[in-house]
Amino acid sequence: MRISLTNRLTFLFAHTSAAMLLGLGLLISHLVEGHFEELDEERLKGKIELVRRTLSNVQAPQALVLLPAQLDAALVGHPGMAVAVHWPDDTSLVASAGEDFPREELTGKLVGTAEQLTRATSSSGRPYLRLAARVPLGDPGAPPAIVGVALDTSSHAHFISGFQQALWLIVLIAAIMNGLLGRMAVKRGLAPLLLIKQEALAMTANRLHQRLDLKTIPVELEELVQSLNMMLERLEESFKRLSDFSSDLAHELRTPVSNMLMQTQVTLSKPRTAEQYREILYSNAEEFTRLSRMMSDMLFLAKADHGLVAPFNAVVDLEQEVRDLFSFFELLAEGKQVTLELDGRGNLSGDRELIRRAVSNVLSNAIRHTMQGGRVRVSIACPGDGGDLVIGIENSGALIAAQHISRLFDRFYRVDASRTGSADGAGLGLAIAKSIVQLHGGTVSVRAGATGPLFEFRFPACRNLGLRAVPA
Repeated sequence: MRISLTNRLTFLFAHTSAAMLLGLGLLISHLVEGHFEELDEERLKGKIELVRRTLSNVQAPQALVLLPAQLDAALVGHPGMAVAVHWPDDTSLVASAGEDFPREELTGKLVGTAEQLTRATSSSGRPYLRLAARVPLGDPGAPPAIVGVALDTSSHAHFISGFQQALWLIVLIAAIMNGLLGRMAVKRGLAPLLLIKQEALAMTANRLHQRLDLKTIPVELEELVQSLNMMLERLEESFKRLSDFSSDLAHELRTPVSNMLMQTQVTLSKPRTAEQYREILYSNAEEFTRLSRMMSDMLFLAKADHGLVAPFNAVVDLEQEVRDLFSFFELLAEGKQVTLELDGRGNLSGDRELIRRAVSNVLSNAIRHTMQGGRVRVSIACPGDGGDLVIGIENSGALIAAQHISRLFDRFYRVDASRTGSADGAGLGLAIAKSIVQLHGGTVSVRAGATGPLFEFRFPACRNLGLRAVPA
């Protein structure tokens, strides 16, 4: 069963308040009860002291005759109290009347000379407090008497019982009131969350540029709102990229489809020879090949974005792979009189085919954009002490403007817009290279080199990725 945050907080608030009130009630009850016990004990000690002074005036056995009357006079105005005086041999000397206390228990058996304070119950079931002590007489020859004073505490017990009942009733009512007030306070405190909910429900694809206002949000929710704003920013960027990608994709697909449609319509407009039909089919086959390559590249990027591409882990000899690529692009380089150079050696633990594809995409792009008679230089650097392995590809050509660098690895993006739809590719080569490097835990970047733009693949922590340096 799911419990709302309001009910959860109300429950915790009510129970916490009830526990605190209960503890406070127990403390007050204990203090009140202890206060009455102190008062009763003080009254008993006062009567013991009164009896002590009375017995100290008994100088002869004849004076004991007047002792009962003197003790009865001392108890006037003290209802619920009784006094008994015994000799050490349990012979009763004085016992006040009027109270239902066991006379034999008023004095009891004393051990030593210390006073004894005990609680007991009378024959009628009333609780009483008894204080017994040895008290010397004024006659030096007489043994000390045992004096017991008892006080009926039933009135105090009734008061404490009623006080506790009233106190627990007040605690219960206060706990309920605290729960209701706590629920109101929780609802009011959660109002900013409801505001965030309403603003979030109002968000659409056309309103992703709007952000939640931090000025109306409590400090405790500031980090949450900032996280939501950051999420909206990422969503806005993703939607923008998706929209741009869809537009670019439609544009890229429209060109070859339009070409094939137009060529087919022109071909069907009048009869053609077999050779003419063959040439038209060859042309369409080239367009289909380009579309197929574009679809494969898009499928690879989609899988890479969702983590569906699992690189095969093997040791890749980077020097050998680059030299094989030099051989592959040899005719293209010779056509432009471009010199291909390699500097450095190194091994990388990764997927050989994917690494080769990433380097090939950037290398072919560098050769195509190198000026006539220029050069393309590939460098491999791995310090071998756990540092970064860097693959650099630099060509002698015009530097890339700063406004293009941030989008250079975007899909379908071209620095030269006039090259759109050309046979050089669909504009996915650099995006694929970036995805491959990221799959291997690396990063890609481009900056100005000594002779032109320099593309770098950087793989951090050679040792952790299984990278190995090869001595020159």
